[in-house]
Formats: sequence, structure tokens, C-alpha cells
Amino acid sequence: MLMTPGPTAVPPRVRERLSEPMPNPDVEDAFFDTYDDVCEKLQRVYDTDDDVIVMGGEGILGLEAAIASTVAPGDDVLCISNGLYGDGFADFVENYGGDATLVSGDYTDPLDVARVEELLDEREFEAATMVHCETPTGTLNDIEPVLERLHENDVLTIVDAVSSLGGTPVPSEYIDINLGASQKAFSSPPGLTTVAVSDRAWDVAEERDPNSLYTNLLPWRDTSEMFPYTHLVANVTALDESLTMLLEEGVESVYERHETAAEHCRERGAELGLDLYPDTERSAPTVTAFHLPGEATQVQRELEANHDIILSTGLADLADDILRVGHMGYNADVEKVDRVMDALETVLA
Repeated sequence: MLMTPGPTAVPPRVRERLSEPMPNPDVEDAFFDTYDDVCEKLQRVYDTDDDVIVMGGEGILGLEAAIASTVAPGDDVLCISNGLYGDGFADFVENYGGDATLVSGDYTDPLDVARVEELLDEREFEAATMVHCETPTGTLNDIEPVLERLHENDVLTIVDAVSSLGGTPVPSEYIDINLGASQKAFSSPPGLTTVAVSDRAWDVAEERDPNSLYTNLLPWRDTSEMFPYTHLVANVTALDESLTMLLEEGVESVYERHETAAEHCRERGAELGLDLYPDTERSAPTVTAFHLPGEATQVQRELEANHDIILSTGLADLADDILRVGHMGYNADVEKVDRVMDALETVLA
């Protein structure tokens, strides 16, 4: 039983769709139609009128491509972070010659809006980055106040919504590049990056004129006649079915299902005396992070060996301190959460 916060378990309907004969994406109209359908469905999930593209590559491709496409050498970029992936944006910026200013604190703290406001008063920034849901710590960030201030200061905004999109509302109004991926709340196989791109972001990319192909958003702006390279047909087909299922259920109903599963998981955890990381107020509807200092890896191994349940631990310095339950997408289900928590209770006992 796979209950990790991505990749997630793939539902039967999606697996059945994967078994169908696949068209040639370079020459057959059927695939172009499927791709266009996927992009239209994604607009509804993103709740945006911006262009949406689907790139062949795991979610990290989107983070790098966003920077490669819009950040020129010498550009000042504000990287707002309280987690591993937020910090990682600064590395991408430096790799592409930009000047990254990292606003980062302890991973248990919220985004430092006050410091962001100070910096915006002091300097001009071409772009800013942030993460909506920091998966390694199960933190859902309140990004709207930051986005509003960045918008007031005419700063291009890049947001990693990989672990929240499709599981909880993403405030898209002031986001220029909004990044998602197939293997999280969509419960599709890993391998696709989804990107909502504003007109302004397209203009910036045109001016930047990146010299790469794979980490470049521009070749995806017009795919009416051909794709930049042979697309991942099976992955796109699977994502099409995942999105169909999501929209059949209804976006708001899906969000409610995630909230219900998350609340139940945390109630069961509280009964076992488990602490949340970082806290109840900022825990994401898609993933619960329990704080088990020095014990997370051993508990994870026992759950897999004795109960056939696979969870994730934390990453980097928190690798052995956090145990993560992924209740996202197909796994945002109270009965599945109960099975996990019953097993966890046995292991802890």
C-alpha cells in the first residue's frame, strides 16, 4: 500500500487507460487532441485563463525551466523560503547567472512577509520564487499576502505548487508561472510537468531568449503543429484520465475530500500522542508530517516489512525525524488513512 506524498498510487481507471494502444505523438491528430484536452482540463484545475502547457519531465524540470526561461545573468531574484524546495530555487537562480536573495528561516516558521516587504522597499527585483506546499515538512504556506506585495511592485512571480495543485486551492491570480506535476494529487505516473504561464511570463521569456531546448518554456507556447520533442504519450494519456476523474467528482468536492482525510489522519495521530510538523495551523491537506525525532526511518521500515505499507520520511537534516503520510489524490481516503494509522499504532506500541 503506497501512501507516500508522491509518487502516489495510480487508480485502476488510469491503469486501464495506460493499457490502450498509444498513437504516434509526432504525426497522429488523436494525440494532439488529447494533449489539448489535458491543457483545457488543467486550466479548470488551476482556475486560470493563462496558457497551460505540459512538458515531458518530472516536476523538478518545471522549477528549473521556469528559472532558465525568465532569469537573465545579473537579474535580481527574491527567493522566499521556509523549506528545502524553496531554498533550492536560489540554487537554480545562481546556476543561470542570476543574483539570488534568499529570505529563509527555520523550517518551522511561516514565510517572512515582513522581511520581504523590507527588501521590496529597498531594492527592485526582476522575479521572485516561493513554494506553496513544502512536501518534505508537510507545510502549506499562505502565499497570498506575499503575492499581493510582489504584484504591487511589478515582480514576476514563480510558484512551486507541485504538491498542492489538485488537492487544495492554489491562489493563482498573481502567479506568472504556476508549476505542478503529474505524480502528486493527480495520482498519475511521474514524468510530466504542468505549467500555467501568464502573458507577462511569455513576454519575459521571449526577451530572455534562452539557448536551451529541454529547460525552455518557449518551444511549448505553440504546439498546434508539432511538439519540441517526442512527447510522453502514455503519461499524457494517463494524466488525461486522472483529470477526467477529478473533474467528474468536482474540484470543490475533491478539496473537501482532502481536508477530511487530513483531519482524520491528524486526529488519529493525536490519539497516539504524535506531534505534527510544523504545527496544526500550517499542515497541508495533501500530506501529514509526524515528528518522530530519531525514529522515523525505523518506523518506516517496520511498516513496510510487517504491514506492507510504504510511507516517506523527511529529507536532508530531517530524514530521520519526520514520518510523512501522503493522503493526496486517490489516497485522500479515510479508510486508507485508518489502515495506515492502525498499522502505525501497532508499530509504535
